[in-house]
Amino acid sequence: MADLETNLCGVRLKSPFVLASGPLSHDGRGLIVASEAGAGAVVTKTISRVKADNPLPHMAKAGRDTLINCEEWSDVEAGDWIGREIAVAREGGAVVIASVGLSPDDVAELVAPVAKAGPHLVEVVSYSEESIVAMVREARKRVGVPVLAKVSPNWPTVVKTAVDCVKAGADGITATDSFGPALRIDVATAKPLMGGPFGYGWLSGAALKPIVLRIVSEIARATHDVPIIGTGGVARGEDALEMLMAGASAVGVCTTPILQGVKIFRRLNRDLAGLLERYGYAHPAAATGAALPNLVDVKSKDELCFEYAADECNECGLCVNLCPYGARKMAGKAMAVDSERCRYCGLCASVCPTGALGISGGLRNHRQ
Repeated sequence: MADLETNLCGVRLKSPFVLASGPLSHDGRGLIVASEAGAGAVVTKTISRVKADNPLPHMAKAGRDTLINCEEWSDVEAGDWIGREIAVAREGGAVVIASVGLSPDDVAELVAPVAKAGPHLVEVVSYSEESIVAMVREARKRVGVPVLAKVSPNWPTVVKTAVDCVKAGADGITATDSFGPALRIDVATAKPLMGGPFGYGWLSGAALKPIVLRIVSEIARATHDVPIIGTGGVARGEDALEMLMAGASAVGVCTTPILQGVKIFRRLNRDLAGLLERYGYAHPAAATGAALPNLVDVKSKDELCFEYAADECNECGLCVNLCPYGARKMAGKAMAVDSERCRYCGLCASVCPTGALGISGGLRNHRQ
């Protein structure tokens, strides 16, 4: 198996998986539980001068591997994090990233005492794109530990802002926060699932992964070797490898352990190690940015060549039934393609559940 040890801004992690800030990191004990389950590092709930007063309800499953929430920052007093919870997590063996927000004034007042409590890194968080760079500056001049800036997919110039954060002194970037506002409605009551204003919440989980991959890749190309914690939509080892290939140095996970339990870290570690070995990467850093040379501003028109392994086919019929053009036919496991009807879109290969159908040198569904 590949070695999962990861270097994040000079801090050694046993695994590239980071428990992102969320309900599972509500206190020191929660951070220990995730660390013992296999997380390489753990991020506190965001510490602010005024503790959160969350609406009810504020969290619900919104689809497969997807969550909607209107939870706010930490509902634990900043003094308790500084005086007890960070130390509890460190003494329990966790690599701790202390999240601090949500304004420059919050950072100016809290980041030094938070850093003195002993986290390995500090992450600054803002709901406003206009304030995050100033928050990085405030943190950088007050602490000696590495500083991460967390950016949001909702910001119109998120890549430029990430670059500006690095120029202001950020040692790394966390990309990204949740997406929204979003809305889900209970059809039995016609009421929103969330208890916040207008029933709005923030979306996290599987639905975000393609958006986050794009943002991570753009930040990686714009900042070069600056470490990125790619966070959003990671539920499987393959998701994590995608995130690394897009340019991430470490992989943040929040929704999956909420919906499946922190035991998921053991499976993620095992599956990622196996994938790294399968594709010839000795460790996560070797896969970081592997896809970037292939992300070019060119419309591909290379002719596709399908590959079909009949012995792997389970005769589910998806490739036939889902083809928008009616181009594919099967008789038992014998397959034929009408080249006049086929548009070579690639959908058939992507829905094949066993990987029997693929594209030569390209797409094949590996989630078996």
